Amino acid sequence: MELLHLRYFVAVADELNFSAAARKLHMAASPLSQRIKDLEHELGRQLFDRSTHHVALTDAGTALLPIARDVLDRVGSIKWRLDQATKPDRTTVFVGMPAGVHPVLRERLTLLAEQVADRFEVKRWPGTTTDLVAAVKDGRLALTLARLPIREPSLDTLHVMSERLGAVVPADLFEGKKSVKLADLTELAYAKSPEELIPAYFELLDRQLHDLGIKKRIQLSNTGYQGTSEIVSGGLGFSVSMLDEDSSMRGYQLENMAILPFEDFRAQLDTGLLWRHDRASGGDLDELVEVAKEVFAEPLVK
Repeated sequence: MELLHLRYFVAVADELNFSAAARKLHMAASPLSQRIKDLEHELGRQLFDRSTHHVALTDAGTALLPIARDVLDRVGSIKWRLDQATKPDRTTVFVGMPAGVHPVLRERLTLLAEQVADRFEVKRWPGTTTDLVAAVKDGRLALTLARLPIREPSLDTLHVMSERLGAVVPADLFEGKKSVKLADLTELAYAKSPEELIPAYFELLDRQLHDLGIKKRIQLSNTGYQGTSEIVSGGLGFSVSMLDEDSSMRGYQLENMAILPFEDFRAQLDTGLLWRHDRASGGDLDELVEVAKEVFAEPLVK
């Protein structure tokens, strides 16, 4: 048995969907399914009940899940425990930064770095929420800002910001409008950002829009957020983004684009600060996390 088998098992157990787990692991569903079968064969027990539309843990799978989490958490703690045992007086730590983080959160991170400068050198590291959360879990990052919700039992989350979302529409089609209703958007396609970029919340948002009558879709890949802007600017569809004019996401705005509040639909993106629980509770990041809790104590609403 390899650690990867346990990582695969935990991912499927979290999602109860092989396709979703495969996307989370950046692999195809077929080899993931085969790895799970290999693990079941080695353990001599079926871990999942599978059908075309249903995946559920068996009793054996339910029993294995906390064991697997514990093993992965212990392995993930090796690096920081070794660093702690051999640490210099001042330690360099990395904080994850997903795309489009609001400037005020950047200011608070700068304040955190200043307040712990005698003990830690704080550096920023970019990435998607999925990759940054994984890096916190395995010890490569000390903290990360991440788009919520996040379901990771080994991590603690501090809610730090809520940002109201609006419709990003072709300006020429909505000239003179100060807001939009969902009915105004049904003839346009919802332009989804590449799957490798979007936080979990936007998957939920996509389903909500579909259920409320927005049926057309344009799914992009390998284009970044700029690709979504090109679709909207060209009049082919609409997207959803932050309403606040100070948001960093405004940097992706092109000509013939307007961001309007919804009249009959409320959407907001929440951001949290995450860290490993065991590293903050008597661990090597105890001091850093305590200061971070003070700096980010009051959640921002934009």
